[in-house]
Amino acid sequence: MSKFLIIPKLKIIDESLELAEEYGFGFEFNDFFLPDVLDSKECVKQIAEGYKAHKLPETLTCHGDFFDVLVFSEDKLIRDISEMRVRQSIEAALEVGAEAVIFHTNHNPFFTAESYVKNWLDSNTKFWSKILAEYPNINIYIENMCDSSPHMLAALSERLSSFSNYGVCFDYAHASVFGSDIDEWVTSLAPYVKHMHINDNDLKSDLHLAVGDGNIDWNRFKAHYFEFFTKASVLIETSSLENQRRSAEFLSKLGII
Repeated sequence: MSKFLIIPKLKIIDESLELAEEYGFGFEFNDFFLPDVLDSKECVKQIAEGYKAHKLPETLTCHGDFFDVLVFSEDKLIRDISEMRVRQSIEAALEVGAEAVIFHTNHNPFFTAESYVKNWLDSNTKFWSKILAEYPNINIYIENMCDSSPHMLAALSERLSSFSNYGVCFDYAHASVFGSDIDEWVTSLAPYVKHMHINDNDLKSDLHLAVGDGNIDWNRFKAHYFEFFTKASVLIETSSLENQRRSAEFLSKLGII
């Protein structure tokens, strides 16, 4: 069975560790995607050492910076800053001992011109090919954000699939809000998915509710999960410990964990 993860908080690390031990969860660190944190090597080291002072779960991932990270921008200065943020995020993930770091597609789904899509695809292919080759000892997962369809991410993934450290982070909740038919998302991305994010919402806004508290069809997710994703790691992407526990209880009763 695949490994499920929760988001730990250093201030309540003992409670996060207790829940993780109870359910066999790993951790996905959300401490390092803020630019102000990444700009302070001392801060990154302090946070990482705070976590590493404890016996952490075996499976550890880390969310990278996504604010205004546009590696495909027409503006070289923006591309340069975006690359710096990506590298800072990877170094932070390595510092804390994570095996993978997650970034977003970050394209504008309302820009559908062929030239925009081609530039996004070509620029991302070139950029991530370079990064994946430079950092072979950490997995890099690209996550759908406001994508209205899975096709751009699937096309990029086909180009990058030769890199063993590449994978898709399939955010099931994002696809349920911003996307079209969820079955199309699943079948298009399944060959490339190595990691998932799940939480609940009203199918209109990205609310990050506890699993079971919104309108996502979790029986449908269960079918998708057992057919396509049992080898993937899965983050229960809700921040509060209470919501994490309720999500775990719901998924346990549903027979997923």
